[in-house]
Amino acid sequence: MKNCAAFFDIDGTISREGLISEMFKKMIKYELIENSKWYREVEPAFIQWNKRLGDYDLYLQKMVDIYSETIKFTNPFHISYIAQKVIEQKGERVYTYSRERIKWHKEQGHIVIAISGSPVELVREMTVMYGMDDYRGTIYEIGDDGYYTGKIVPMWDSRSKEKAIAEMTEKHQIDLSASYAYGDTAGDFSMLKLVGHPFAINPTKELIMNILKDDGLKEAVTVIVERKDVTYQLNIDSLHLVDL
Repeated sequence: MKNCAAFFDIDGTISREGLISEMFKKMIKYELIENSKWYREVEPAFIQWNKRLGDYDLYLQKMVDIYSETIKFTNPFHISYIAQKVIEQKGERVYTYSRERIKWHKEQGHIVIAISGSPVELVREMTVMYGMDDYRGTIYEIGDDGYYTGKIVPMWDSRSKEKAIAEMTEKHQIDLSASYAYGDTAGDFSMLKLVGHPFAINPTKELIMNILKDDGLKEAVTVIVERKDVTYQLNIDSLHLVDL
């Protein structure tokens, strides 16, 4: 008998904050990243995004590039420690809907799996906090000398998440047609498309456009938007995107 699973993206789907950005701030605090790199390379992209004039992905990429450069030749102990502190302090800042869905899936006996583009150290801590059964995150490879090499195995794109689900399906003997997936960006598209019960949580415009172009997913997806203390379930057929 095959098992039912629930696949969750983390950043923007469970967590209300980007965990990589919290990791970045902590690394500045502990002087692993020079403060000047934030002001010179990241802050301009953040300001543009915060004003809704720039692209979030550009802001995120700036942080990821500096993060990848910084941890090269760094002892993984330091990164694991910082990841633990980030989740201790920020791990409960999650969407109410997603938290309740995780709880519901666990009550049903479903296998709950996190698949996230955040560093695997952060993803591991988050899965422990919420009692998930398994996880995949972006791997920053560790060399034979015990230090990070600078090589990356990403988990933020749709193709990587599709591969991860295939691995998890075989590992846990999962029936994808009976399973659930929750995501918010275009990187989660394949994850949503592979399961019988896809949920788009506070979806980006790019994800919505991809869904609208796919008749099968468009028919199956549930769109959830949570703002302040209200959760809305939207009919995707009635969505009207407005460009300002």
